[in-house]
Amino acid sequence: MKTAPGSFFEDFRLGQTLVHATPRTLTSGDAVLYTALYGSRFALQSADTFARQLGLPRSPLDDLLVFHAVFGKSVPDISLNAIANLGYAEGRFLKPVYPGATLTAQSEVIGLKENSNRETGVVTVRTKGLDETGTCVLSYVRWVMVRKRTIDAQTAELHVPALAAAVAANDLSVPADADFSDFDTTASGSDFLWDDFVPGEKIDHQDGVTVEEADHMMATRLYQNSARVHFNQYTEEKGRFGRRLIYGGHVISLARAISFNGLSNAVSILAINGGRHVNPLFAGDTVFAWSEVVDKAEIAGRADCAALRLRLVATKNLPCDAFPDKDASGHYPANLILDFDYWAVMPRR
Repeated sequence: MKTAPGSFFEDFRLGQTLVHATPRTLTSGDAVLYTALYGSRFALQSADTFARQLGLPRSPLDDLLVFHAVFGKSVPDISLNAIANLGYAEGRFLKPVYPGATLTAQSEVIGLKENSNRETGVVTVRTKGLDETGTCVLSYVRWVMVRKRTIDAQTAELHVPALAAAVAANDLSVPADADFSDFDTTASGSDFLWDDFVPGEKIDHQDGVTVEEADHMMATRLYQNSARVHFNQYTEEKGRFGRRLIYGGHVISLARAISFNGLSNAVSILAINGGRHVNPLFAGDTVFAWSEVVDKAEIAGRADCAALRLRLVATKNLPCDAFPDKDASGHYPANLILDFDYWAVMPRR
């Protein structure tokens, strides 16, 4: 058999290393298409002149474009037979990636848990994205629910890994050559800097974006993500939802772009503390977003910038003026689709 059916839950082993195929050179064309898909307006990723004012050679690629490209490499080996990508943790963006960089990816299986129905199991992996020099530019953990090939198949050793609740502030990586001391707030779109935000503060980003079928399929192809649930309507008519499921990363990027209205100076993502896709999104739904300031942290040796820990929440077909959220028992309403916790870098006064 020359075609690859993808791995099922019983095919994975703890400690297994997967070197993913197809190196991907990201270009300025990818950056333009990413902007066309999401409308992101963060100045650092939009203008070389702005990036040079901060001491960088040019605009880096959007952090989430890098994340999705690395994620897409891992799909054929990890989540081709997935029912859903469940969550993220311990994500660290280790260095800026510029157009012309070639990314590869590899993953280690660090967790396996069979579900009680014995039809599926949860696979947890730590994935690294490497540039053409072999330098790690991104590392993160994700867990995904994967079908079993046969319900009574014997499974490998099971283990649920303990993951950090958040990336420690002293593990955040800000480029040494970036200098935010002369940050142009007129060009960035807001006067609000790190000092102006308070833990517990909530920000309604107000803008809503309706997702079209072509948008999410083009975006998912951009990342070479081949998961069947996003493309194959013939198969998905018989699946859980009866239609194609929008890739969760598309939701993250869309919500992050929407968050510009209120957080335009959170110019770059430093780390992903955690994230959950709590309900599905489909074409025709309209996405809204709000953010909560969870924490603030100084960065050692940096007087020009600091870190803001943000919780980005996205909803479908529900404006966020009332900040819809999970209830006291931790249950999410059906219209809430994303709960994403990350560190961003922001200039100081």
